[in-house]
This record gives sequence, structure tokens and C-alpha cells, in this order.
Amino acid sequence: MDMEHSTLEQARLEKIRRLRDQGIEPYPTRTEVTHTSREAIGLFEEAEGMGSTSPVEVTVGGRLRAVRFMGKITFAHIEDGAGRIQLFFRVNELGEEVMELFKREFDLGDFIQASGTVFRTKTGEVTVQVKSFKMLAKAITPLPAAKDEVVAGEVVRHATLADPETRYRQRYADLAVNPEVRQIFKTRAAVIKALREFLDARGFLEVETPILQPIYGGAAAKPFITYHNQLKQDLYLRISFELYLKRLIVGGLDRVYEIGRDFRNEGVSHKHNPEFTQLEFYWAYADYLKVMDLTEEMVVYVCDQVLGRRTFPFRGQQIDVTPPWKRITLRDGLLATTGIDINAHPTTESLAEAMLARGMQINPNSARGKLIDGLLGDTLEPTLIQPTFLYDYPRDISPLAKNKPGDPSTVERFEGFIGGMELCNAFTELNDPLEQEKRFQEMGRAYAADDEERHPMDDDYLRAMSYGMPPQGGFGMGIDRLVMLLTDRVTIREVLLFPHLRKSEEE
Repeated sequence: MDMEHSTLEQARLEKIRRLRDQGIEPYPTRTEVTHTSREAIGLFEEAEGMGSTSPVEVTVGGRLRAVRFMGKITFAHIEDGAGRIQLFFRVNELGEEVMELFKREFDLGDFIQASGTVFRTKTGEVTVQVKSFKMLAKAITPLPAAKDEVVAGEVVRHATLADPETRYRQRYADLAVNPEVRQIFKTRAAVIKALREFLDARGFLEVETPILQPIYGGAAAKPFITYHNQLKQDLYLRISFELYLKRLIVGGLDRVYEIGRDFRNEGVSHKHNPEFTQLEFYWAYADYLKVMDLTEEMVVYVCDQVLGRRTFPFRGQQIDVTPPWKRITLRDGLLATTGIDINAHPTTESLAEAMLARGMQINPNSARGKLIDGLLGDTLEPTLIQPTFLYDYPRDISPLAKNKPGDPSTVERFEGFIGGMELCNAFTELNDPLEQEKRFQEMGRAYAADDEERHPMDDDYLRAMSYGMPPQGGFGMGIDRLVMLLTDRVTIREVLLFPHLRKSEEE
């Protein structure tokens, strides 16, 4: 649709016209920037520390964030991706005509370039004394919503955003005016870097597996469906990397991992987004106990590298990830919080009766596994604030996990929880192709055809298993949730650059 311009935007469009009339291009193709703000400051401080009297000449560029006109001198701040630096303009050096151009045609939000000599002001701030400057990109739309901010002892106007819905829809503006939001995504990048360093150092190979899959699997979730015109077949956006990564274990790659996007056609909530980032790894000759130990080490490593400490605040609680983490069976955890012993209720009907007797609401069409999962999510999960492993899960909600020796109804699976939120999920992986086929068939009978928990039969995966799959431990973790924890954010939307939102009325 055609954009409608506000009065302020129309005024800035007029400034673009005037600049061009004067032969000044408001969007030049080339820049002459030589240093970031941080590099310019560092270069000056290095020379200052060495006692050098040689002038430090730089050309910096960035968004104009603050301007203070003080008679024949002007102070301004520009901001780039590395930080902020002060500019000093003097009429006696630049001329009245040039300074009048700056006052008349330059606005907060514009990107500008400034060349000059770096010095330190009487207040101690490293500053560029401007000898020349030019427009790099004229901002037509003013950055939204102003608040007062103190810069170098002066109160100046600074733009910010407050409404979450607007912030998520206009993340570009949110990033531009909220430094703390930019820091969230720098932290996110550091988290992913640390995860890679940790796994690479332990001999894991990073791989890529298909996003478009002919059969979805590896998790209990409803997929997104698309269609390939030439092949004339439905394809699914992956809900998990699991079955492809385990094929690689069959092929002799003993330690593999992938960091990438999964897609699940599920509800949006404070901890769910249809598109999210996952880490999965598979480790031949390991079991869920070894994976528990590695998980503790990995989270500690990330905290050490990213935060420089092993404690952090989350939702008003002080979290400490120092090992060992608490370990408790799912059965004991549910018994403590609900009074229901799931082992005493081996059928759907029996468990449903026990839940109804305690005033709990249930879906009468739910299988036993879904009832247990609901108990966990509603009653036990919110109580798990400090790092906790829940382990030993019912087989009927873990079709890809290996049975616990001597207990055919229980599998070797654990989930890790921090801050009342599930962070990770892991198994001693099932490697018996006959048992796996039986599990797939059981899942098909236990759930309705349109149930999102239904796990389809994957014949090719069974064929891969039949070649011989070594024992292994597998692990999956939501990176978005880990970033939520480390940045103390209560909704996943805060840690996704572009979260999925309902279509707005303006669109």
C-alpha cells in the first residue's frame, strides 16, 4: 500500500529535496569511514597512554542520537554498532554557512559521517573535533517516543519504544533506540558461539540435515505442510533433527550436532513460537547418565563464557547452575506435587480417575502419556526453579527412548528444568529396529489420526537402524529458552529478532 506521511515526515522529505537542490546527495553511494567509535576511542587512548603528541585523525560514522547547540559551538553524539562517540563542531572552524546547513537539514536519527582530530574534553570525554562532515542516510521517519537521558552530564532527548507489540512488529526501531535490546541479541550470538566451542572441543561434528522432509518425526508436534510442485508430493517443515542425525550415527559419525530452526504448528505462548532454534547432539556409546553430566558441563561453560559467572537472576530468583544439579525421577516428582503415583495407574482410565478425584480437569480423549505430560506441565514444572533433571519417563510418551533394564514400562529419558521451565530433553536412544517398529505401530493405535502427538512410521529410518545402530545418548535443547534464562526475559518474543505475530489491521 502507499505510505502516508506525517507532518514530521513531510518536513524531512522537504529537507531531502533542499539538499539535492544544493547538490548534496542525502544517500551517497560511498563513505570514507575509517574507524568505528570504539576503535577511534581506543586509538586515542593508546596514543594518550604513550604520551604521543601526534594528532589522531579519524573518520567515523553513525546515527545522530543527540545534539546540543551552544552558541558558536555544538556537541553531538553519534552511535554505531560498536558504541557511541561525541562530536564537537565549532563555527570558527567550519564556517557559519556549514553550521547553518547542519542545524537546518540534519535531524536526530540521520546517519552522518564526521572527520577530524580526536581529543579529550575538560569533562574527560573522548571527542572528535569535526573538520568536515556529510550526510550518509537521511531518516524520514523520526525514531519514536522520547525520554530524558543524561549524556556527559547533560540532559538530552533520546528516543525509545515501550509498547511490546510495537517493539516486536518494528524490531528495527526497537534495536535502534533500545541498547539493552541490542545486548540481548549480542548475548544470543555469544551463547551459540559458546555451544559450538564446547561441542567442537569434545570431538562433535557440526552437520546440516534437511529442513524439508518427506516424513516428519523425532518429536510430538504437529508439522507445517507444504507442497513440491515438480515432485507432486507433500513435504513437511521439520519438527526435529533427530531421525536424520541418528542416521549419521549409523553411518559412522559417532558424535554429531546441529544448531538450526525447527517448525511446529502449535500455539504461541510466552515460551513457544512456531519457528524456534534448537540444538541437538547424538553421542555414540553414551547413555542418558553421561549426557546428564555433559549437559551440566555445557551450561556451565556457556555461563562462564557469556556471563563470566554461574549465577544469574531470572524472574526474581537467583539461579545457580553450579553442578551437581538436583536429580529426581518423574514418578517421585509427581508423587510429591500431586499425590498421584503414576506407576499405580498403568492405564489411561485409572490415571484419569485419580486425577478427577483430585479435582483436576482432563481431556477425556487423551492417552495416558498425554495425561502424564499434562500433570508434569501444570503441577511439577513450575516448582523446578533451580537446575533439576527429571528422569525415567513412561515408555508411552517416549517412543524413541530405550527401556530401563528390568522395567519395560519405563525408558531412560530425562528433561532438564531451570526457572520453572523445560530447557532440554534427552534419551538413551532406542537402537533395536524391531522394537522401534513396534513402538511406531503402538503410537499409531494409541492416538487419533489427527492427533498432533501421533508419530508416523518412517520406513527409511527403520531401514537405517537395521544396518546396525550403536548405543547412543541423544540430546535436544531450546536455545531461545537458554537465552531467556541468561537475559532474564519472561517471553520468548524478547529473544527472537522477528517473532511470529498475528496479522495487524494495518497490514
